[in-house]
Formats: sequence, structure tokens, C-alpha cells
Amino acid sequence: MIIASEKISPDIFSLKIKAPQAASVCRPGQFMMVHLDRGDMILPRPISICDCDREKGIITLVYRIVGGGTKHLSELTAGYELRLTGPFGNGFTIEDGLKKALLVGGGIGTPPLILLLKELNSRGVESEVYLGFRDTSVLAKDFEELGAKVYIATDSGGEGYRGNVVDLLGKLPPEADEIFSCGPKPMLRGLAQWALERRIPCQICLEERMACGVGSCVGCVVERAGAAQPKYLKVCCEGPVFYAGRVVLDE
Repeated sequence: MIIASEKISPDIFSLKIKAPQAASVCRPGQFMMVHLDRGDMILPRPISICDCDREKGIITLVYRIVGGGTKHLSELTAGYELRLTGPFGNGFTIEDGLKKALLVGGGIGTPPLILLLKELNSRGVESEVYLGFRDTSVLAKDFEELGAKVYIATDSGGEGYRGNVVDLLGKLPPEADEIFSCGPKPMLRGLAQWALERRIPCQICLEERMACGVGSCVGCVVERAGAAQPKYLKVCCEGPVFYAGRVVLDE
């Protein structure tokens, strides 16, 4: 059931949903399949989990309106019984002994890093957050309220550094034991190269169109790097989080 729906920017909404079972087991980097149950919208929409309150059994999904399905979702109000399945996918891996993490988000890829930051905080990991947007930031205050130092880059220069977030990393080269990221592929490509040059392990969370969420439809595959077989990996069940260098981040 929808607890609250909030418009946080002209085309981005935050949705709080009562889902005790999902909240009890969800991990950073996983996603839910949102079923709209309309005849003209048969396929569910995959949306990354932004946050969860295990005690209250509430999960938070943050999404951008990109079509008719998400437009319909934005019009639903508190009390609506929304059908969800999940959580699905392999989330971020946090190794024991990790001391300093670098979180890099771009656009609507930023929300999944909120739950990740909470998990890192609970393990005593020091984190810095770098976020990239076209014009204005989304959720930056949420990261700051969790105690992280936040750096922002915008294409327009309307907020923070003018340029993309990978350029900002080059201007303020941070030190980290591991990088965790989610965002558009151009950003992830640049970040993967930046991390490779510095020999820093880098996990990337991919977003792809998908119909089932469990690997049956094979509609969300991404090419596997190198000559290893199988040639393609399913983002929904073998991801959405991969180590940079394991997949081909094409155009």
C-alpha cells in the first residue's frame, strides 16, 4: 500500500510503500518490479530501491517520469494498493575490512546510493559522495543528513562544479579503497576508466529495460567483457551490480 507520494523535482517522485516482507530482506543495489495492473500497461516497471525502514516495513522508491507507466504511477495517492514483486537482483558487495568508500551517482541513478550509504555507515566505513546532474541536484541533502561529505557537478553550472562528475573527480582526486556507482552509461564508462587508471575496485549498478526481473525473458542482457562465456549477462539476476571491467559499457 502507498504511504506517501511526493514530487521532489519537476519530473522526479519519491514513493513510500508499505511492504514489510520486501523491507525485511532488501539490500542496497536491488530493485522492485512495480505492477500497474492496467490493460494497456501489462509489463511491470523495474525501480531501484532508494531506502527501506525495516522496523516499519516501508520501502522508498525514487523514479523519473519517462513514459505513460511512470506518469500513471505519479498520479497514485496514499492508500492505493500497489502490487510489487521483489526485491530482485544482486546488490552491492561490501567486503569486510573496507575502510573508505567513494559513492558516485548520476541523475536518477543517485537514489540507490542512499541505502548503500546507510549500510556503509552501520559498518563504520568512511564515505565521500560525488553526484552529477544536468542542472540541479536530487537527494543531496539526504546524503548530507547521513553524515557524508557531498560534492556536486552539474552540466549547466547551476549548482556546484560546472562539468560532469568524472571531471570533478579529476579536479579533486579522492582516495578510496573501493568505488560504488550508479548512473547513465557514459558516466559509468568514464568512471570505470578513472578507477582502472588508479587501480581502485569499482562496482557499477546498471539500469536496463526488463519485463520479468528473474531472467526468463532475456530482455535486459549486457555484453560480457573478454572472451569468457556466456557472451551476455542478464542484468536482472546476474546484476544489476557488476564489477567494472566485467561488462561492456557500450553506447
